[in-house]
Order: sequence, then structure tokens, then C-alpha cells
Amino acid sequence: MKQIGQHAVVIGASMGGLLAARALADFYAEVTVLERDTLPLTDVPRKGVPQGRHAHGLLARGRSVIEAFFPGWTDEVVAGGGARGDIVQDVSWIGYGVTIKSAPSDLIGLLASRPVLEGHVRRRLLALPNIRAIENCAVQGLVADDGGTVIKGVRVRIGNGVEQNVTADLVVDASGRGSSSPAWFENLGYARPEEERIEIGIGYTTRVYRRRPTDLGGKVAVVVAGSGPNWRNGTILYQTEDRWIVSIGGYFGDHAPDDPQMFAAYAGSLPTSDIHDIVAHAEPLSDFVSYRYPANLRRRYERMTRFPRGYLVFGDALCSFNPVYGQGMTVAAQEATLLQACLRDGDADLARRFFHAAKGAIDTPWDIAVGNDLRHPQVQGPRPPKVRFINWYIGKLHMAARHDAVLAKAFLKVANLEAPPARLLHPAVVMRVIRGNLFRRPRGNETISQAATPG
Repeated sequence: MKQIGQHAVVIGASMGGLLAARALADFYAEVTVLERDTLPLTDVPRKGVPQGRHAHGLLARGRSVIEAFFPGWTDEVVAGGGARGDIVQDVSWIGYGVTIKSAPSDLIGLLASRPVLEGHVRRRLLALPNIRAIENCAVQGLVADDGGTVIKGVRVRIGNGVEQNVTADLVVDASGRGSSSPAWFENLGYARPEEERIEIGIGYTTRVYRRRPTDLGGKVAVVVAGSGPNWRNGTILYQTEDRWIVSIGGYFGDHAPDDPQMFAAYAGSLPTSDIHDIVAHAEPLSDFVSYRYPANLRRRYERMTRFPRGYLVFGDALCSFNPVYGQGMTVAAQEATLLQACLRDGDADLARRFFHAAKGAIDTPWDIAVGNDLRHPQVQGPRPPKVRFINWYIGKLHMAARHDAVLAKAFLKVANLEAPPARLLHPAVVMRVIRGNLFRRPRGNETISQAATPG
């Protein structure tokens, strides 16, 4: 790769920051990652990743991108106790109240705890000769030229030391949804980026349980997307050979309690007994932990008419999604690939080019997360006819996919960001959805029904 600068700085050493640093490593002589936390020596949760104690899985697209950056990474995670799994065959997916059909596929995901996934990336990154990390480093603000048009570095405080400047040719803010970039821009005389915020009040409660190989009929995960009438969601994921992690919760204060009996009762309200059977009978291996997520948040940096040179915003600092959809790490991985592609063409007009490319990577998962959240009657936000139609249509697709592996695989390719949503509107897919609803097989007391019209 062609070197285009001497020094790049990344703010934040979570998954987004680590992947941004990997993209930069091919183009800058030195890359420094600044992290507020002390980085752990082992794969344990840390303060700066509050969701790190909760269920995490890596979508197929995210796994393949990280594998391309760090060849052999998937095998390393598996050797360390993680599990590689066929996302269609080895996982039970429940949406719109029904379970879609399992079948072999080429969608390969990765299951391990968030600290394990992040730890393996961090070790591979820091093994590169031009990468270093500074821990216990709080970024205080930006260093700019006199006109505020070029970012020259950042002001930092390391531990209890005095404030100092770290100069750089490029600074990348990967500090997460609490990013200070909007305030820093305002201090430099720039407008804040436009924000889109969809309040959802998601909260979930998590506990780890003993795993037996015979649990769940050999499946490595069950994923339940929230649907009416109670809009509760939940997941149980393989963590290690002998551990499950269970995270369950709901919208707007309807959060799972941290009492064993009440937690099990809450799990029993999900449209499958699989999760309840584990939490009611398996040995608990941890205390309960809770997490709250108030809103989907997107900052529209691509719409800013003025933006300083030498600066980018990345990952959750650009857009953070309802975490129950598991998209964050994969979107960050895609952004790292796009950043790498932009840098191949040099650093001229880099911010405009990167934000435009990142918009394309964000649009699909944003539409998936926000569109599905807008099905909940209490979520406030625009519901144009297109959104209402797509939500109706995906519901019909789920009904047909109970018995149709082709539809199940088509839906999960989109959900795993391996295919665009438009693929689900291909005439061949639409015909399978129609047939599956006109002539779907009765189940229990269900009668054969005609496809409804969208409401």
C-alpha cells in the first residue's frame, strides 16, 4: 500500500476503533490508538464497553470482513473456546411470532463473548509493527490550525498527568455514541451535524448458565425478535463449550427483572419455550446484569457543508443501532473496508468521500433496525407507506419461511448484511411469499388462510 502520512490517531479502542486502526495501518507510518480504559490482559469485560457483559454474536458479513483483515482470526477465536456456526442451520430465528425454517447455508457466523471477540482483534492489531496503544488516555479536545480548517491532532491527559498535544496527519473519532465531536466542532465554529433519533427505551437483563451439549437439540443459538402483543425480545447464545449467555428484554420500561423466578417467567412470555427451559432449569454461573439503550441515533456528517480536513468520525460515533439486531460490529467492519478503499485514492477530500461511502453501508442496517422498531405502536417516528408496506411484507415472508428454506436463507442473507433488502422483492422471492401464504400448511388449530392486504 502507498504511504500517505506519517501519523494517524484513533480515539477509542473498542471494536470500531481497532478496525479503523487496521485500515489506517496500511497507509500511515504510525497509528496510535488512544483509549480511556486500562486494556485488560485477559478477555474480560471493561468499563468502556458497558454492553460487553451481554450477549454478542458476529453476523456473517462482519466475520468475513474481520477475517480478511486478520487471516486466521476465526480459527483463533474458535480455538479459544468460540464456535463457528451456520447461521441458518444452527440457529433458531423467531420473528413476527414464528420460527423460520432451518437449512444448510453458506452464512457462517461466530459466537463468543464480546471481550473474546474484541481481545483477539486487539492482540492481532497490536502485533503490527506500526501500531501502538496509549491506555488511560482521556482526549480533551482537538488541535486545529488558526483558521480551524485543518485538525492537527488532539489534546490528551494520560492518567493524572498534565495535558499535552498529540499531533497527527489524521484523527479518527471512534469513541462511540457518546462522541464529543459535535461539541468540538461547535467550539471551532462549525455547525453540529444533523441528528436522527428514534426513542425505543430498550432494556435487557443478562445471565450466564451452564451449557450441556444436548441443550436446544444441538442448536448454538435462539434469537427472538420483538413482536406484538408484548414486544419482548431475547436471545440465548453459545459462549463456550459449557456456557450459555441469555439476554432478554423489551421496550419502554418493560425490562426483564433480576430475580430468578421472575426472570424465568419473563422468558416464558416469549414465543418459544427454548429460552425459558434453560433459565428455569440450568445452573446459573453469573449474577444478573442489566443494560439500557434509549434510542437509535444517527449523526448525518455527510450533510455538513463545512468539515475540517484531517478528521473523520467512525462507527457508533456516526450511527448506533438498537443492539438487539446485532449489527454494530459488522457495520464498523464494513466502514473499515470502505475507509481502506478511500485511502487507496489518497487523502484529498477524504472526509466527503468516506462519509458518502459510509452512508451507503449505514442505510441498510438503519432501515432494518428503525423500520422494525417502528412496528411497535409506542415508537415515535415517520411511517410512510413504504415502511408500512415493507413491515407487512416481511411479516408475510416470515409466515411463508416457516416451511420454505429458500425464503429463510434469503431473509437471513439480508439480516446478516450479505445482500441488499431489494433482493427480497425479486419476483421469484415475491412469488414464493405469495404461495406460502395462500397455501401454507395448517399447524395445530390453524386453518389455511388467504394472504391479507397491507394495512
